[in-house]
Amino acid sequence: MLNCKQNTELLSQALDRPVTFREKVAMRFHLMMCRGCRNFEKQVAFIHKAARELPRKL
Repeated sequence: MLNCKQNTELLSQALDRPVTFREKVAMRFHLMMCRGCRNFEKQVAFIHKAARELPRKL
């Protein structure tokens, strides 16, 4: 099982590269039990989306 540090690193990497099935299962399992990492996932997704839309708004 992943700890929070490993999970947050993998969540960040998942935005830039495809994750393996095993990594995806490990992340989801950790997220089911960890509210802090679920919050981190939402925050990273928001920042990623905002960064993608930034060039369109300039």
